[in-house]
Amino acid sequence: MAMNLRKGFRFTSYEAPNLSPFEKLFEIFQELITHTSGDFDEAIDWLRELDKEYELTTDDYTIDDFIEDLKAKGYIREEFEDGGGQMGEEGEEGDGGSGKGTISITAKLERMIRQRALDQIFGKIKRSGSGNHKTGKSGRGDEHTGEFREYRYGDGLDCISMTESLKNAQINHGIGNFMLDEGDLVVEDTQYKAQMSTVLMIDISHSMILYGEDRITPAKKVAMALAELITTRYPKDTLDILVFGNDAWPIPIKDLPYLKVGPYHTNTVAGLQLAMDMLRRKRNTNKQIFMITDGKPSCLRMPDGTYYKNSVGLDDYIVEKCYAMASQARKLHIPITTFMIAQDPYLMQFIREFTQANKGKAFYTGLKGLGEMIFEDYENNRRKRIK
Repeated sequence: MAMNLRKGFRFTSYEAPNLSPFEKLFEIFQELITHTSGDFDEAIDWLRELDKEYELTTDDYTIDDFIEDLKAKGYIREEFEDGGGQMGEEGEEGDGGSGKGTISITAKLERMIRQRALDQIFGKIKRSGSGNHKTGKSGRGDEHTGEFREYRYGDGLDCISMTESLKNAQINHGIGNFMLDEGDLVVEDTQYKAQMSTVLMIDISHSMILYGEDRITPAKKVAMALAELITTRYPKDTLDILVFGNDAWPIPIKDLPYLKVGPYHTNTVAGLQLAMDMLRRKRNTNKQIFMITDGKPSCLRMPDGTYYKNSVGLDDYIVEKCYAMASQARKLHIPITTFMIAQDPYLMQFIREFTQANKGKAFYTGLKGLGEMIFEDYENNRRKRIK
């Protein structure tokens, strides 16, 4: 006798993962080292303060034990200034001496911080063999959609689904007198994959830490996560990162944990000029700019090398230069997506007009959810190639 089994949810008490003392401290340390822009001493000072308040360690495993484990596992290295020996990454001291030692993080930890940012913001994502931005065009592509259609003249034999075609032949002609004709053939549909070149612009003007709000750390985490996403899931795509204050300059991915805000105004035009120069050198047809900013454009570099600055309201001269850059990017088929970390009505109006000039997109967002927005936009930006 058949039995009906009822399926449903089964709730159990939450059990925290069984982490070692090192693993518990390492999770906190990675967050602190991101906030301190790679300053090891400051991060450890914060960790000691948290230990005093929350009793993170025991007599059997102290902060000093944790530091020794960081060295042994290759996450930090100690270097000595002139007059002393130098401690290499293997942890072997040099000639000795009285030089003062400094500790810095290694490339191994930099990679782990990027992966952690990816896991925090975008969730666990499996590695893929190639870039896979869909164009929306069906045909002789290289990504299977799981959908079938009738055979059309010109379809390759390798596209034919023999299982589905034989099933049709049996239905249409019967099993006793088996035959297979063109009307029985079924093709599995495919889609093209487009490669993408992206430039991520990060505002590092002074306003990114004003009013008691740390805006640079979330922006930095997004950049690290996006870099890790592209290198693992879209290895054929490219990502360049630039920062802009009074001027704009590119930074390598490995320097992201050390990114800091400076005493700068906001030269949005310089950032856009550099971004478009970077993208002109890319062979990919699909190109885009992501811009994370919280402030108004307030600075321009003049032809004679001097700076024109105005932080009061929106300066018409600076704003018009921004609109001109947006239009120029549009002519080059480079859409700009702006992630605006501000809610001032006059700044939102500026971004609306800037976006209209470029025919791009704008998101008005706080810090919460910034990473998810960028991830979703990157994933969904699957346009057909521009002819």
